[in-house]
Amino acid sequence: MSSWFSNVVLAGVVLAAAAAPAAAQMPPQPYAGMQTRAIKALSDEERADLMAGRGMGLALPAELNGYPGPAHVLDLADRLGLTEEQHTKIKQLFDSMKSEAVPVGKKLIAAEADLDHRLAARTITPEQLKTEIETIAEIRGELRYAHLKYHIATADLLTQDQIRRYAELRGYAGAGVASGADSGPSPMMGHHGAAGAAMHAHGMAPLPAE
Repeated sequence: MSSWFSNVVLAGVVLAAAAAPAAAQMPPQPYAGMQTRAIKALSDEERADLMAGRGMGLALPAELNGYPGPAHVLDLADRLGLTEEQHTKIKQLFDSMKSEAVPVGKKLIAAEADLDHRLAARTITPEQLKTEIETIAEIRGELRYAHLKYHIATADLLTQDQIRRYAELRGYAGAGVASGADSGPSPMMGHHGAAGAAMHAHGMAPLPAE
């Protein structure tokens, strides 16, 4: 091997060795690739969830405090031992929740798209920015309320044993998740209060008090 070739190989090895630590030390870029999104603030999955009326974690404070979601309760109906009447009422709650959440989700997509377009065009003023953000925050609050209130209404139709069983099946048991009875009765759960209000709003007869 010629000395010239050896020097070239050696120089390459040195450069590679010097570059390796620098590459290893480069921090991850969490937003890389997001610049191609149709709406920068929303992934394709989030847009699909909003269009379908799914929760997107908006009801986590209820879910993890002993207020099961209607969709998951229906999925676990057999294992929770739902009565036919419970199943019917909770299915009605789920349908009502979806009918409320879908149009609000579409409003949120439209509002985020409008903000995105204004920023991309660099035409937005400080006043417009404030208005856009306040509008988006209001819509997000409306959407979150739509999901949270139906979690509370669903818990209102379940027994405490069913709520505890739900927590076990969802993997929450033993992790500090309230099951309703553990932390005392909720003022929104007495005599089917939340469920009764939701059902009355949609022309549904509430379950009789236990």
